This record gives sequence, C-alpha cells and structure tokens, in this order.
Amino acid sequence: MTARQTPWPGRPAEETPGPVPAAAGEDGPRARLAEAVAAADAPDAVFAVSRHGHRTLLSGGTATPPAVPREDLRYEIGSASKTLTGLLLARLVGAGVLTGGEPAVTCLAPRRPAGPRPITLAHLITHTSGLPALPAGFVRRGLPAWHTNPYARYPAARVVDAFLRARPRHRPGTRWHYSNYGVSVLGHAVAAATGTAWEDLLTGLVLRPLGLSGTALRAESPLTDAVGHRKDGRTPVPPFDAGGFPAAGAVRSTPHDLLAFLEAHLDPGGPPLADALGAVRVPVLRRGLGHRHVHTVAWFRHPTEGGPMYFHSGATLGQQAFLGFRPDTGTALAAVCTRRFRAGDPFIATAYALLAEG
Repeated sequence: MTARQTPWPGRPAEETPGPVPAAAGEDGPRARLAEAVAAADAPDAVFAVSRHGHRTLLSGGTATPPAVPREDLRYEIGSASKTLTGLLLARLVGAGVLTGGEPAVTCLAPRRPAGPRPITLAHLITHTSGLPALPAGFVRRGLPAWHTNPYARYPAARVVDAFLRARPRHRPGTRWHYSNYGVSVLGHAVAAATGTAWEDLLTGLVLRPLGLSGTALRAESPLTDAVGHRKDGRTPVPPFDAGGFPAAGAVRSTPHDLLAFLEAHLDPGGPPLADALGAVRVPVLRRGLGHRHVHTVAWFRHPTEGGPMYFHSGATLGQQAFLGFRPDTGTALAAVCTRRFRAGDPFIATAYALLAEG
C-alpha cells in the first residue's frame, strides 16, 4: 500500500517510502481509503480523493507492484467516458456550434429526411433515444472475440450504418434506457456536424483546456497503461479497443487526471469551460417511481443530507472505474481497479459509499 498526497491542482506527489498499512496511526479518511483498496481485491487498485483541493491517493493490489507506480498509470474508465462526452456536448452547445436539438440522422446523412419524430443529439446523450443498449448484429459479430475485444469487431462505419437502418423501440424522449449504442452514435453525429474527428474534438475542447495530459483514447504500452484482468484476478486481458464506440467508453486516464477533471466540476473557474461545467450539473431528466432517479447530460445525481452527489461508473473487460463529486462537501473521488466486474463485486459499492460519506 502506498500513499500520496498533493495540494490542488496537482503538483508532483511525494511518496511515503515503504508500505502504508491500514493500521493504527492513520487518520480516519486515510484508513477508509486503505480499507477500500484492500476490499477491491484486484491486481491493482487506486482510490483518490480530493477534499477542498487537498488530494490523497492510496494504491495497492494483489499483484506484484508494476514498474511504474500504480497511481501514475492510465486506467480504462469504460462508461465513465460518457461524463467527458456530456461535457464536450455542453461546451459545443454553449458556444453556439450546436443546439442539441439536431436530428442525428441529418448530421450523419444530410440528404436524408429527419421524419416527424427524429432522434436528436439530446435524446442520445440522455439515453432517451429509444435505441437498444447495443446495435443489431453486435453479439453475432463480436462473439469470436467476446472475452477479449468484441467492440473492436464493430467499427464506426457499422455503428452509423446500423443507426441509419434502425427504428427506435419507443418514441424518442419518452423512455429512459441506458445505451452505449446511442452515445456512440452521438459521437459520430457530433463529429460529422462539426467536420472534426471525435478524438480531436475531445482533445481540443475538453482534455487540453483542463490540462489532462495523462488522458487518451487508446493504450500505448505497459509503461503508461495499466493491464486489466479477468474475473479471476490473475489472467491478463488485452487493452480495451472501443471500435466504433469511442464516445461511450474509450477514455483511459490517470488517477491524477481524473481528480483534476472532477475538481474542475467543483471549482469551474473562468472561461472557456466554466459554463459547460455548470451546465452538466443541471438536472435534465427524472425517472422511476416518484421520479427519484435524476440525471444530467453527464452524471447520475443522488440526494444526500447536505445536497446532491454526482457520479458515474464504468467497466471494460478487465477494469473498473468510479467517478463522483459532492459540491456540498467539496469532495471528489476517483477509483480504478484492474479486475473485471464479477457477481457481488464490492468495488463500485465501496467507492459510492465513500463519496456518500462526504
């Protein structure tokens, strides 16, 4: 177990030499983080917390420590990538480049009529498009690589073609159904509408302005990227390849960058992202019994005694991630681990509970 603490906005961390056990002598918050790392029961795990800008990172794992400190590696954050996608869309809307009401079909095929009830960009980001979780034919095409990289077998052109042929299961805007497919279509539609590649949009309008130099959309090497593992926690899996689904789950990032991303939501500062960071905290959808489930364009939002907490989790075939923040306590939490989700897995529940504690 190693411990790092840095003052915001993230100067070089000072590592405490030797192991730091969750034992007597540690303060309450650090002891809880140490317990969370141990409970993850993963080859590698990092829990990173920022409270009013003061950072604490604890890392550990069941595997031999990698050559690069765990907290300096990039981790696959899976569906938590959608929080960056939502922020990008909010920025484009705030800048007047898009409205969010554009029919996705018009963006992707300008000569094609949108129809009376088209699926808009807003429907896609809020999971109200009526599209299923995955496009038609995904399972059949991805089956040969189901335990390695099924998404890689479904490229961007196929995602777009499937959308242009699809009919929503419900009238757009009337029902919520979580859809990796829909958010992926959003990414391609935004790229087409702006004439700019998705990766360039995300890099130029979100990553670079926030200083997220340790964040990328693809793996490079074991010296930069953590290695994921199957459910057994021992068998390594290849780096995740999102194929035609980058907007829904391609992001990989360091714990330091993830904290910086979350801290920006707590303290947006000035232009150019302040308005967008504020916009992604605004509720846009309520669902479920008594409308208890609240969503923004980027986050799930749950109530606490002091105010709302915002969060999103994600998983790939070998890694998991949890991101969240609480404005009332000035707390941000990023947690990552390198073991595939399994039945009864404690990782997400532990991270959620830590954030809920404030």
